[in-house]
Amino acid sequence: MRPYTREKRFKTRSVAGTLAIAETIAEMLAAPRVVVLRGELGAGKTTLVKGWVAALGAGAEEEVTSPTFTLVHEYASPRVKMYHLDLYRLETERELATLGFEELAAEPATLLLVEWGDKFPSVLERADAEIWMTALQAEERSLEVRWR
Repeated sequence: MRPYTREKRFKTRSVAGTLAIAETIAEMLAAPRVVVLRGELGAGKTTLVKGWVAALGAGAEEEVTSPTFTLVHEYASPRVKMYHLDLYRLETERELATLGFEELAAEPATLLLVEWGDKFPSVLERADAEIWMTALQAEERSLEVRWR
């Protein structure tokens, strides 16, 4: 796995702050990319995706929900196609292959935002960036973005 060469840290104290940071990150990490979103349950990963989707004009914040049970949500704008994946319920690389991860990752001008991707070595191998989110207290979050 190639090392990440760039890093940026953020801190937010509100949902609105997380949504604003998502806009900044969307500018930093243009498609095509595979981005692994790391963090415990409730860390704010889906909130970050809401802001990212809105920032790229691929949908409204209120349209974005966690794909925990559907596994994949798709959003599109004239300039980018986005997939929000949640691999929490998957157990094996075979299930990941059945989901079509490699095919999604190979699409041009596509951004894959993958929650729980760190469970699978093949996803980490394809990742161009990782975002670590940590819930500190109440709505306060720290974010660490590493990318190539």
